[in-house]
Amino acid sequence: MEKPAVEGGSPVRTSKLYYGHQYLDEADIEAVVRVLCSDTLTCGPEITKLEQRLCELTGAGHAAVVSNGTAALHVACQAAGIQEGDEVITTPITFAASANCALYCGARPVFADINPHTYNIDPACVAEKITDATKAVVAVDFTGQAAELDALLSLCRERGILLIEDAAHSIGTRYGGRPVGSIADMTTFSFHPVKTVTGGEGGAVLTNDSDLYTRIGLFRAHGITRDESLLEHKSQGGWYYEQLALGMNYRMTDIQAALIGSQLDKLELFSRRRSQIVSRYNEAFARIPEVVVQQEIEQSETTRHLYILRLRPERLTIDRKQFFDAMAAENICCNVHYIPVYWHPYYEHLGYEKGLCPEAEKLYGEMMSLPLYYSMTDQDVSDVIEAVRKLCTYYRK
Repeated sequence: MEKPAVEGGSPVRTSKLYYGHQYLDEADIEAVVRVLCSDTLTCGPEITKLEQRLCELTGAGHAAVVSNGTAALHVACQAAGIQEGDEVITTPITFAASANCALYCGARPVFADINPHTYNIDPACVAEKITDATKAVVAVDFTGQAAELDALLSLCRERGILLIEDAAHSIGTRYGGRPVGSIADMTTFSFHPVKTVTGGEGGAVLTNDSDLYTRIGLFRAHGITRDESLLEHKSQGGWYYEQLALGMNYRMTDIQAALIGSQLDKLELFSRRRSQIVSRYNEAFARIPEVVVQQEIEQSETTRHLYILRLRPERLTIDRKQFFDAMAAENICCNVHYIPVYWHPYYEHLGYEKGLCPEAEKLYGEMMSLPLYYSMTDQDVSDVIEAVRKLCTYYRK
């Protein structure tokens, strides 16, 4: 069938509505300008301020900010001592970086299937995938909902492996009353523009473990330190530093740090508005039998980054691609998060094959991400709901 839009009708709106968009105000601009007019653009006081702020926000003992969310995952895997011959378990429904971080260290990503209702990694499937080579689990808080952290932590503690929480989607989320960032062995954040809080780019690694924190700090900055307690030789003066390991330049600028700090002032406001939009979506879509609403676990008080609409193909005369195109014809620009990681050609060339995670693959064929961001108006939300309702009615079997 090749009819992407409802025939003979006008779209629900005349201007395009995108699936995500950053929100910046005058306070954000002023924070950046202050740094631009200062003496220090990088490695300066804004870095320390932001790291302290993240610890206060999450309850974590230590925070190290880095250049982006992918860098955060790489730093976490490196700090965990992951190396060639190791295995790292993660979900296929995520951005590639959640698995690539294992490859960067020479390890092998292993994919565990998802819970078909919450779309997060299934602890029972993780348990089935653990071997003697497993060194860590990278659990993704998909859409902002916390993974089943208690079950995952229990598994990891029993087997002596580390839990890395990929919280790129979930800053502001609480699990069992505790903020995300203070629960797993290491937690990583992303501050990409479509995330709840942005620095243009940027990331962070949080931990309560002092030894992990030391390794994180070294790896993000060339493996170099000026800390006299870590030096292997006697300091020769105030200029002296030593390279103790082979690291990367994953440092964040003070420009980014200032913007993120200003954005964090609005985190509660951002979270509240996103929750309002999610509530309206859930209420409306629960009444439309052609779609399914993502379920949430009781423990997660979620700041939602993405809103996933799941289609019921047995009730529709069109598939996901046609529905996606029809939404675009209504001027509602959606996205799809995510193609299963091991479906990408790079992973195919490594020997991964389709069929590894049936629930994840089924979800991929039926889902799309609807617009969700702080500055959406009530009319924007109504337009999205109306477009979904209109298409489900028109293409109903």
